[in-house]
Amino acid sequence: IAVEGCCHGELDAIYSHIAQLETRNNYKVDALLICGDFQAVRNHQDLQCMSVPAKYRQLQHFYKYYTGEKKAPILTLVIGGNHEASNYMWELYHGGWLAPNIYFLGHAGSVRVNGVSIAGASGIFKAHDFRLGHYEKVPYDAGAMRSIYHIREYSVRKLSLLSSNRIFLSHDWPQSIEQYGNLSDLLHRKTFLRGDIEKGVLGSPPLMGLLRTLKPEWWFAAHLHARYEATVVHEAGPGLQAAQAAPAPVTNPDEIRIEDEDEDENVDAQAGDPGAPPPPVRAAENRNPDEILMEDEEEEVEMPPPPPPPASETKFLALDKCLPRRQFLENENPGPTLTFDPEWLAITRAFHPWLSTTRHQPAFPDEAEARALVAKELEWVRANVPKNERGEILVREWQSFVMTAPGPGMEGGDKFRQPPWYTNPQTEAFCRMLDIPNKINPPPTVRAAGTGIGKSNSNAQRPQPQAAASGDGGEHADAVVVGK
Repeated sequence: IAVEGCCHGELDAIYSHIAQLETRNNYKVDALLICGDFQAVRNHQDLQCMSVPAKYRQLQHFYKYYTGEKKAPILTLVIGGNHEASNYMWELYHGGWLAPNIYFLGHAGSVRVNGVSIAGASGIFKAHDFRLGHYEKVPYDAGAMRSIYHIREYSVRKLSLLSSNRIFLSHDWPQSIEQYGNLSDLLHRKTFLRGDIEKGVLGSPPLMGLLRTLKPEWWFAAHLHARYEATVVHEAGPGLQAAQAAPAPVTNPDEIRIEDEDEDENVDAQAGDPGAPPPPVRAAENRNPDEILMEDEEEEVEMPPPPPPPASETKFLALDKCLPRRQFLENENPGPTLTFDPEWLAITRAFHPWLSTTRHQPAFPDEAEARALVAKELEWVRANVPKNERGEILVREWQSFVMTAPGPGMEGGDKFRQPPWYTNPQTEAFCRMLDIPNKINPPPTVRAAGTGIGKSNSNAQRPQPQAAASGDGGEHADAVVVGK
């Protein structure tokens, strides 16, 4: 598995570099994970939905993979950051193929690659939007263009209900993660981080809550354009959320290290969200009050005398963006199989009634009720969603890539205006698989009629290829549709 920090649309360079490493080291990379700022820009209109200064609004390479001019040579899994074509990411809110062989985990999601569980959270944390619903609609105003990529409590609560996962991807760093590695070296290389670290506002409090709750083996992040290693040791024993700093991390013999000679790079808009007030986080606290911690339902069990139970640990690695001489890539060394995580499907069904597309976010169920709902829906998933002979739910059986927007040069009209919204057949298929309404982008004609969207019968029939619908306030627009 290769892991990339910020992509910024540099797919050609990333795939080329991986091919060189495969040749040089005589190994095969099965999958590539990208930790946000992927920039899935299909055309010039998508650029108008990306929150970046005008000088950074460039098509880059993704559109070639979207239109079929090129194909990703490696199964690529991505999450979103704070510099994205947010309209396209919203189309695939529950996850889906951005292009052939490039899969978006959604605003939050969990899948399996050859049985390895990989979960992820898109976006960055801003306290003032955290507890809101997803109210943003195209065309975005200046505020919505930023708030749409701010992670919501809804996503964090869903992720916290996972029983475990081996790999977790985020764009943001978990708050205070810098305290678990070589902080002095980080501050020597990235002096601009000192102020936020001293104020205790570097990183995301909810993500640190997830790290302590899920305890993944690996956590990969990006965002700050700084390579940084840390190890969080989780104390053994039931119900304990505490974590302690570990000694300096041991060097990984399989690590691909790229000398960072350009240490004084100016910080661009990637390092933060200008104009937004900092979240109300106080420094020097053992636990942040905004942290979402899941209650321990299990009864306290007295452990026997020595030997004590082993402590688990999470290895954290932040990676840089794709530039010459920068440390942006890590490698851990027939094609991989991408499958849905049944537990995540159950969580999605259980929490769908609380998915809000307005500013108001209804109150969530408490811990015990939430877990009971998930257990009930897991039984539904097992009974109603078809599986292969190995008991897997193959992504390709339910979702196939379909172009919804045209490629560059085919936009029609003013290419410098924001695009219409599109109904994505993959989202329709995902909702039909789980027998839930499509709240994300229902077809405009059906939405206007006020009927149930994305509903299917309880037998959960497998989806058939569909035409893509598009519209702007119920008005259809031209769209290029390509599919099997």
